Amino acid sequence: MKLGITMEGGASRTVFSCGVTDALLEENIMPDYFIGVSAGIAYGVSYLSKQKGRNLIIAQKYMGDKRYMGVKYLLKSRNFYNIPFVFGEVPNKLEAFDFDTFEAFPGKVVACVTNLHTGKAEYLEVPRRSEKFEVLVASCALPVLFQPVKVGKRYYLDGGLSDSIPYQQAIKEGCDKNIVILTRERGYIKKPGHAGNISMKLYKKYPNIVEDLRTRPEKYNACMEELMEKEKSGEVFVIAPETLHGVGRTEADPDKLTKLYEEGYQQAKKQMEDLKRYLGMEEDIS
Repeated sequence: MKLGITMEGGASRTVFSCGVTDALLEENIMPDYFIGVSAGIAYGVSYLSKQKGRNLIIAQKYMGDKRYMGVKYLLKSRNFYNIPFVFGEVPNKLEAFDFDTFEAFPGKVVACVTNLHTGKAEYLEVPRRSEKFEVLVASCALPVLFQPVKVGKRYYLDGGLSDSIPYQQAIKEGCDKNIVILTRERGYIKKPGHAGNISMKLYKKYPNIVEDLRTRPEKYNACMEELMEKEKSGEVFVIAPETLHGVGRTEADPDKLTKLYEEGYQQAKKQMEDLKRYLGMEEDIS
């Protein structure tokens, strides 16, 4: 068996997935292949470094901190999130990331990004010793909220523009068992929004990105429909929130974030017997 785990993005909503992965850590369920997009990979690395509870602490202590995000950073650096703080001071000083354990993780770790010029998804392996986390930042670089991020010789934007839930890449990599962790409820339908229109105007020099933005709702909804069909047929195992507890993309309220984290933890616990059965671990069920 080769186990793949895919984590959808969703900025603050991804705290749901942090509850799920902490529950998986308790059961010592670790993947052979991990792929995340946007906040899905940014938070997912703490699961792979086996730092149970780290993401919850960050959500509770720092998301509401004035140093974390805000319009003032968007006006100053054209990034809504204060990148030197979020991807620098927090993981390297305030809530230290365990690089040693992450480096020792034997599986493959991949971030989905979108090439600024081609508009196509690329799947970059995450470096194990990068204190600036450039690949993670690139995967999170949603238009308007971030500037494009240079990795190597290319510029990238949020991977969700081209591949919102990249579980198919895990299947292509040979994963015959796949857990997909969503940050939207089953049945959610994405609709064109005002932010998408602003982004299309902002990126008019990049027609492939504009096309990604224009077709994103349609592609997302088709992906979700296909995923739900695969769940019904037993091809993949999906864990999704029943409610978001009012948490939006840039939510900073620690109480709301804690409730959504607990939603993820409880959803994973509730589905754990079924998950172990799917993974062929029935003998471990007490």
